[in-house]
Amino acid sequence: MQNARGFEYGVKHIISPPSGPEVVHLTEVLALTLDFHPDLTTELLNLGAIYIQNQRTLTNEAVPPGTYIRVHSKPRRFPLPDENFNKRILFHNDHFILANKPSGLPVHASVDNIRENLLAYLEKELQQSLFVTHRLDVPTRGLIVYAKTKEFQSAFNKSLIAREIKKIYTARVLQPPGLGLMKHFMEISPRAPKKIDRIANPGWQECLLDILSKKKLHDDSYELRIQLHTGRTHQIRAQLGFENCPILGDHAYGAAKTENLDKIELEASELEFTNPLTDENHIFRI
Repeated sequence: MQNARGFEYGVKHIISPPSGPEVVHLTEVLALTLDFHPDLTTELLNLGAIYIQNQRTLTNEAVPPGTYIRVHSKPRRFPLPDENFNKRILFHNDHFILANKPSGLPVHASVDNIRENLLAYLEKELQQSLFVTHRLDVPTRGLIVYAKTKEFQSAFNKSLIAREIKKIYTARVLQPPGLGLMKHFMEISPRAPKKIDRIANPGWQECLLDILSKKKLHDDSYELRIQLHTGRTHQIRAQLGFENCPILGDHAYGAAKTENLDKIELEASELEFTNPLTDENHIFRI
């Protein structure tokens, strides 16, 4: 049985087995219900795009009758076959690594793809597990910290919550905002683009950033230096877009579309923090 919910964006919902011959394994279920070739099912399994009973599966396992299956048949792809990820590592010690994330690549696994993300590529390069501490949007580039231990991850996250991590971004816009503090409130929602306002609506999250400087460039665009105080998803993008100063390439927040939809002119360019486990101070700049 198939459920039409989600078909428009490639998500298919199935209850196994269908009527007819007894079905034992996932490849057989998808062949009969969705007319999938076994090679396609294998590819989706490898990407982590199939869930059984809401749990991601990577193997062609046996499927009992009445099992709920969710298939992301059109997973987003982020292949970077020629990238040298070792050169993306700018610093490392026993507690963490600092990497320079390229535009167009997720920080970690997405719901339909666990292979093509910076975390997975770096783990493969280093042959060790890493842990996410903070995030950058897919089209944003720049400095990102991954923990080597759960202990550092937990301590670093506490520093983030306490706003003890100094994060500076560089953005390019056509219309610059004024200098100084920019304050908005963001609706709590998994949807994007994010909805924000100057009014503190009930339950909305405060968004704070400082426009530290702006410089006019040769092409009449402006380079902004921004200190981020609160780390909401899409925060800089949403706040600048709300003020009619969208980041170049960020069509989701009002900028003109470009050829590369997975790249915007936003870079995490400076990061300063004290290692919460050693008290060593770190300052990193691109």
